[in-house]
Amino acid sequence: MKFVNLSAIKDEEFLRLTGIKRNTFNKIVAILKEAELKKFYRGGRKNKLSIEDHLLMTLEYWREYPTYFHIGQSFGISETNCIRNTQWIENTLIKHPDFQQLSSQKSLLKKHFKDKTFIIDVTETPIQRPKKVKRNIIQEKRKNTQ
Repeated sequence: MKFVNLSAIKDEEFLRLTGIKRNTFNKIVAILKEAELKKFYRGGRKNKLSIEDHLLMTLEYWREYPTYFHIGQSFGISETNCIRNTQWIENTLIKHPDFQQLSSQKSLLKKHFKDKTFIIDVTETPIQRPKKVKRNIIQEKRKNTQ
């Protein structure tokens, strides 16, 4: 669903759909527009979707966890672009001081996965195998021997 379609709905429905209030949404859009100006300062190809649509796409991913393919089909972009845009929004918001709680959660994950110790269960368990019986074995006569 594109942002143009959401402009007519009430604030309560907007909150139910996206998971954030409209004021917060507008604040995030302002942050992302500023970051996009820095990103494309030297030039580059503009995105097919608007910043609002990118944010809606990311919020849909965070809220419902569908596949990137499914989200990409909903917004008319490829799966790769969907992943790239979502990661860009996450990284931009983490770097912004108003959203520092996001960075602390990411840093906790990084600290958690720093230790690369694996525990593998290698207990022996008996496996039932069929017994070899001569009548079950089919022997073929060799034709190539002299």
